[in-house]
Amino acid sequence: MTTITDIAQALGITPSTVSRALAGNPRVKEQTRLAVEKKAAEMGYERNVVASNLRKGRSNIVGIVVPRVRREFFANFIGGAEDVLSGAGYNVLICQSQESLDAEIRALKALRNYRVAGVLISHSVESLSGKHIREIMGDLPIVQFDRVFPDVPGAKIVGANCDGAYQATRHLIRQGYRRIGTIAGYMSCMAFVERLAGYRMALEDAGMSYDESLVYKDSILYDTGKASAQKAFANGCDALYCCGDYAALGAMDAAREAGLGIPEDVGIVGTANEFWASLMAPALSSVSQHPFDMGRAAALAFLEGRTGTEVIPMELNIRESSKKV
Repeated sequence: MTTITDIAQALGITPSTVSRALAGNPRVKEQTRLAVEKKAAEMGYERNVVASNLRKGRSNIVGIVVPRVRREFFANFIGGAEDVLSGAGYNVLICQSQESLDAEIRALKALRNYRVAGVLISHSVESLSGKHIREIMGDLPIVQFDRVFPDVPGAKIVGANCDGAYQATRHLIRQGYRRIGTIAGYMSCMAFVERLAGYRMALEDAGMSYDESLVYKDSILYDTGKASAQKAFANGCDALYCCGDYAALGAMDAAREAGLGIPEDVGIVGTANEFWASLMAPALSSVSQHPFDMGRAAALAFLEGRTGTEVIPMELNIRESSKKV
């Protein structure tokens, strides 16, 4: 790789002059700066960003840590955040934990070593507290989103999870379903705890009893969602509110294999409003979390140095999988 010293030797000037010229230092004459930039281009010089960050102790890079990049929710969140950050002169470095605590820790350490300016993070399901985030990142600006820990300082951008689950469950009740279960997700994640609370509240407000045997936890993926739905249908459930769309997809396949019509025999509602939800047959009802807006809000919270919690509304999209009436 071409170095600053190589450029200096080619031009017969000092490396410090080359360094100042490339940094746009006003102490360097315009003629010298243009000569340095031209020679640097000719020699294929590329600035060592990592070394520069180490010298300055900071960078114009913001790290984003998500459980799974392939999920529509997280992909759209990244799009919203990058839209704001790039306009403010920041670049984005994306890491995924694959729902692993160990991978999340490695990602945070790598971002710290890159001297990122801040981190936007949604923790993995294996993360049971924010202790590792605090210890690794120190006083670096942190914005949590979707899945958050109260004990981590900084801004928190969350969805209106309780209200979203309430809307979905109330809709199933109004469609005439009477034994409504839920595929509730991991209780280590506050977002899923809040969705379970919304589900329960809707039942109780309608005068229906909350039955713990109809609550199926730790199911957010297709396979676990399908297994939970099989148990639910065997237990007499005629509807399911699912904490995620992939669990809902598993539930729909479980219903078909059991010979149950959707929505005639069972109604199903998911959460996240993945792009494929409206393309299925029958199309999947789902609660949208507006992740693009959440990404923009998280980026603005970082740029403005805000703390506190901001709640993004959630919206029920009613489609054929639950529209019996």
